[in-house]
Amino acid sequence: MLKTSEITIEFKTLLAIMKDVLNKLDSKFIKIMKNASIPSIRLSFGVIFIWFGVLKPLGLSSAEGLLKSTVIWLPFGSPEMWLIIIGLWEVVIGVFFFFKKTTRIAIILLFLQMVGTFMPLVVLTEVTFQSNNFLLPTLEGQYIIKNLMIISAALVLGGEITRSNKKTNE
Repeated sequence: MLKTSEITIEFKTLLAIMKDVLNKLDSKFIKIMKNASIPSIRLSFGVIFIWFGVLKPLGLSSAEGLLKSTVIWLPFGSPEMWLIIIGLWEVVIGVFFFFKKTTRIAIILLFLQMVGTFMPLVVLTEVTFQSNNFLLPTLEGQYIIKNLMIISAALVLGGEITRSNKKTNE
């Protein structure tokens, strides 16, 4: 029969082994996530921007009404023209995210596009907030506000861009 002290030692040993196994698994998962995160963001951006961008000129986007209502006040071009331009803009953003060399351009285009994306929160408050209460976004408002995650992911990608270091003779 085992004594209490022997059980305690065996239990502590078992806990130490389990902790070591969990730490090794954790390290492996962190490495997998680290290696997959940037390519996953690039791929998701590419697919989503191309997909949603293509829908706009084809008149198949569920965001069409919101977009047209947002751009109607612009001094030039019709809402239909802006729908096509913004759709093509999004396709270009998506394509540029697929290539490391054009990521910086994609991020710049994305940030410019986000200015327009957030405009309904200011110019169409009756559509984007329930009873014009800024704490109660409608489905459309939530659709727009979630773009903060896209901006955050773009910042992560931008932080991974490295410049080629040119050696200079000093």
